[in-house]
Amino acid sequence: MRIARAVVHQIELPLREPFVISYARWEAMPSVVLELHTDDGHVGWGEAVPDEIVTGETAAACAQVLEHVLLPAVVGHRPADLQALHATMDARIGGNPSAKAAVDLACHDLLGQQAGMPVHDLLGGRDEAALTYPRVVSIGEPDRMAEQADRAVADGYAAVKVKVGSGDARLDVTRIRAVCEAVDHRVPVRVDVNQGWRSPATAIEAVRGLGGLGVAWVEEPIAMGDVEGLAEVRRHSPVPIMADETCQGPASLLRIVKARAADLVNLKLMKTAGLHRAVQMAGIAEAAGLTAQVGSMVESSIASAAGYHLAAARTVIHSTELTGPLLFSDDVGDLTYELPTVLLPQRPGLGVTVDRDALDRLTVRRTETTP
Repeated sequence: MRIARAVVHQIELPLREPFVISYARWEAMPSVVLELHTDDGHVGWGEAVPDEIVTGETAAACAQVLEHVLLPAVVGHRPADLQALHATMDARIGGNPSAKAAVDLACHDLLGQQAGMPVHDLLGGRDEAALTYPRVVSIGEPDRMAEQADRAVADGYAAVKVKVGSGDARLDVTRIRAVCEAVDHRVPVRVDVNQGWRSPATAIEAVRGLGGLGVAWVEEPIAMGDVEGLAEVRRHSPVPIMADETCQGPASLLRIVKARAADLVNLKLMKTAGLHRAVQMAGIAEAAGLTAQVGSMVESSIASAAGYHLAAARTVIHSTELTGPLLFSDDVGDLTYELPTVLLPQRPGLGVTVDRDALDRLTVRRTETTP
């Protein structure tokens, strides 16, 4: 089985309500959906959801990199040659992890179809632990955020994730306290700062006020890449610290481990260039005694399913936050959520059925690559 041609769909996924974090606000989520066709008739699906701040890519640039750099290099290759495919992509262009992730995910989808097994079996089997997900609460007024969190618990969510980092750390602490009081220890409250507190000094002052509230962890409190600063925050924090944007690939994870900079790490397929390196990083985290999570860049059912397959196959991954499909009013796939868990597809490959009518409806640009 060899890759015979590729089709790139640049799409816009409509959000039910604006998604607001410390550095951005989205009314719709740009995504790039990739379909790889093989010479024996299989079709594999991948996806790239880039982030200008985290991955250094835009959706338009991602599509261009796929069309003009990566796909001409991988068409004709076997999807099974994942090590060689990643080496080829890295030799053609540095960075661009979400574009490379699209190729990686589509290849895993093809390999699962060829083998007649779901991707999690390709990655090592399935842990029987339930794959739960939180209700993500965007930045807003404290009372409004508390109301949303309380409703989420009543609806049956297993956790609440609070987005903060608006530039005023004291207001953020007020937001977190309001949510924790509303939740009242019924479920864990996860706090994601998305780098918003910037400096270790600001972050330390903020986290010192969070002890005893029921906060499960504080994620990426300071500017990404500052491993030493993150270690300083961790030393002074009464709650666990998670590295997200700082944890980009195996090399950065090794820096985090060496500096003892985090208690947990967030593995996102758009940062790790797909499943191949994410599996490597899960192994590093396990060896170092860290807990891992598979997080979301607000992807469609395609990449969200891939993340759940990874989580199912690795016991070091204790939590997942792949809630993108729940946030969209229109999606290209059929990943099924039943509170408080996701129903992991058991069909071969990623197990997601792509709705071509929806794909056509959401596509803003389409191109094809052939030999």
